[in-house]
Amino acid sequence: MDMSAESIIRIPPHHYIHVLDQNTNIARVETGPNTYIRQDNERVLFSPVRMLMVPPRHYCVIVNPVARDDEGRVQFDQAGQAKLRHADLEIRLTQEPFPLYPGEELQQNIAPLQVVLPDSALRLRSLLDFEEADGEKRIAGDEWLFEGPGTYIPRKEVEVMETVKATVIQHNQAIRLRARKEGLDRNGNQRVTGEEWLVRKVGAYLPGVHEEVIDIVNAFVLTEKKALHVRALRSFRDAGGRLRRTGEEWLITLADCEAHIPEVSEEVVGVVQVTTLTGRQYCVVLDPLGPDGKPQLGQKRVVKGEKSFFLQPGENLEQGIQDVYILSEDEGLVLRAVEAFTDTEGQETEREAEEGEEGERGVLRRPGDRWMLRGPLEYVPPVGVEVLLQRQAIPLDENEGIYIRDIKSGKVRAMIGHTYMLTQDEELWEKDLPPNVESLLAATQDPLADRSERRGHERQGPEEPRDRTRVVSYRVPHNAAVQVYDYREKKARVVFGPELVMLGPDEQFTVLSLSGDKPKRSNVIKAICLLLGPDFCTDVITIETADHARLQLQLSYNWHFEVSQDAKGAEASKIFSVPDFIGDACKALASRIRGAVASVQFDDFHKNSNRIICSAVFGFDESVKLRSSLCFPQNGLMITSVDIQSVEPVDQRTRDALQKSVQLAIEITTNSQEASARHEAERLEQEARGRLERQRISDQAQAEKARKELLELEALSAAVESTGAAKAEAQSKAEAARIQGEAAVEEAKLRAEAQKIEAEAELLRLAKAREQELQFQQETIRLEVEKQEKLVTIESKRFKAMMDSIGAETVRDIARSGPELQVKLLQSLGLQSTLITDGSSPVNLFTAASGLLGTLQAPGVGKQ
Repeated sequence: MDMSAESIIRIPPHHYIHVLDQNTNIARVETGPNTYIRQDNERVLFSPVRMLMVPPRHYCVIVNPVARDDEGRVQFDQAGQAKLRHADLEIRLTQEPFPLYPGEELQQNIAPLQVVLPDSALRLRSLLDFEEADGEKRIAGDEWLFEGPGTYIPRKEVEVMETVKATVIQHNQAIRLRARKEGLDRNGNQRVTGEEWLVRKVGAYLPGVHEEVIDIVNAFVLTEKKALHVRALRSFRDAGGRLRRTGEEWLITLADCEAHIPEVSEEVVGVVQVTTLTGRQYCVVLDPLGPDGKPQLGQKRVVKGEKSFFLQPGENLEQGIQDVYILSEDEGLVLRAVEAFTDTEGQETEREAEEGEEGERGVLRRPGDRWMLRGPLEYVPPVGVEVLLQRQAIPLDENEGIYIRDIKSGKVRAMIGHTYMLTQDEELWEKDLPPNVESLLAATQDPLADRSERRGHERQGPEEPRDRTRVVSYRVPHNAAVQVYDYREKKARVVFGPELVMLGPDEQFTVLSLSGDKPKRSNVIKAICLLLGPDFCTDVITIETADHARLQLQLSYNWHFEVSQDAKGAEASKIFSVPDFIGDACKALASRIRGAVASVQFDDFHKNSNRIICSAVFGFDESVKLRSSLCFPQNGLMITSVDIQSVEPVDQRTRDALQKSVQLAIEITTNSQEASARHEAERLEQEARGRLERQRISDQAQAEKARKELLELEALSAAVESTGAAKAEAQSKAEAARIQGEAAVEEAKLRAEAQKIEAEAELLRLAKAREQELQFQQETIRLEVEKQEKLVTIESKRFKAMMDSIGAETVRDIARSGPELQVKLLQSLGLQSTLITDGSSPVNLFTAASGLLGTLQAPGVGKQ
């Protein structure tokens, strides 16, 4: 609200305004309650404002406060303006309401005084040099604590930096303090800047003004299963008084203390768990501590169970906790000495027995020596022994074996048929096979039953890898043979089935690469075993006749090998002399057939194809007879028969002409069969017509005969009809009259019976009606009587109840109330006697005066 235009300003109590004298440019304060009249040269700067009221336990901060004298009065200059202390502060506490003079500003609103709780303090810093009320002098920059409980009264020379709260120290706890400035701590100990120490006293601890809390340190609780690994950060003496040097590490266990709080000069490396060994365990400790407490670098120590211990700083376990080697009868350990020592647990080897190097206390082992221990026994390797392998006996059946190599001589041998354990100088040898042999051995197809699907060597599902150390075995099926070649002996052996083939270390299977498909292609079929037959192979060849007709033949040859199961050596190996006997045989037979067909015409070949091909394949003997088989002497292959499965022209025109001729022949045959069928149908039709005509004539004769018999019967019936008409009429009339009389009699009887029945029914109806009417009247009368009786009973009960409720006295009073009232009325009129009549009844005057002249005897006499 603009007060510059108002001339009269009403100032309420505890309010004030600033008035500016525009002539002198000096502002003054006007306080209420007051009605101020503004002069023309004055201007009111703002509307009345409430004075500042500082309640108890509150304060405010004034900037540029007015100057006051010793008595608290405001000082003014010569111009009449209040003097200000510029750039100064004044903290005003509880007092009477006061205004702000021109130039004064409220820097901080009215706020409550800060209450410092117990176990807390305010960190204060001096901004100016001043002297406390108790005479203590403060220099700018000094810091001190205002500890609770108490109420802090602020000063302009003092700044509150922070509120410091006490830290509660629990059991098994300590606080870590650091000195921010050189001085004494709360316990009176001299501290230098940056020094750290621990306070372990249980309770609340309030840090001093130059102390700061770094952290709360919790104690590490030690048990039988946990120890503490600590390291010295600087040289100091521990709680036991022992001097610890910088970097030194040691272990604190339950034997030292139950709970350990790390000192400021210590750091906790970690918690070490107890290492527990059972009776069947051991461990190897690396860099163990010596008797002097220092680690023996590069040394080892074997610890056997049962035992529990803590690893000292610097100690490590080699391969952790290990189980004691427990060997059964079919197990063994291959050991190697890493340093010279005397073995008191090892077994004497044959070499040591021969050289006589066994001492009095055991066997002398040199670095690098290898030996083997056999069970049953329990063994813990000493420090100078390295366990290379744990061997186990390999059980082998009669048809199983393994490849073994001597690591000293390098020789490889096969062990077949009995359980065997490798010695310290032996190892399993892996036999490598060509990839095609691997795939053939891994195939799941039967070489004999699935011979038509030999190309599918892929296994269904994931293929299990073959154990290369096992002896390679192959089951040769019946009527088959397998060739095995020994590359060391340069010999081959043939095994006839059924038999199990087991390869030696230097033996390999002879893989057959045979032709397949139609027409034959090379290297289609891969096989290990050679089937001896009989079997067949199918081939597709192209031939050309003498008149240049090209034909495609599909032929099937039956073959087998002419070899004995007891054949040995070269005779048995002869069947494997031709690598691809199928391809070679098919090519040779195709060449013979092409040569034979090339000299004949197409028509001759079409009519005599089987004879031409068989003669070309088998040939003729000395007696010009067709041979029954063809033999290949190189490998003993026998061809016993040829089957022509299909013949198709290669040339399209020839194929069309052949097809046209075949269609023409089919058409001629069809027409011939159709004419024969038509002729047969006509013959059958004529026979049927003849039989039908004969049947018709026979039927007509039968009909004439029947017609004759009908006429005879009609004549007989006419004669009978003429003679019996009169007799029948007379009989019918007599019968009709008789029937009519009987009917009339019966009708009369029935009518009389009906009338009787009607009369009886009417009589019965009337009797029932009268009976019902009588019952109705009786019931009505009975009900009426019961009704009247009940009404009388109800009325009597009602009257009795009414009389009982009113009472006899009340009835008597009601009966007497009327006459008594009349008597009183007459007495009030002063009449001696009266006669009251209604005017319609005559009054006997002769006897009316009787008793009227006497004295009234009773109150009701006048009425009588």
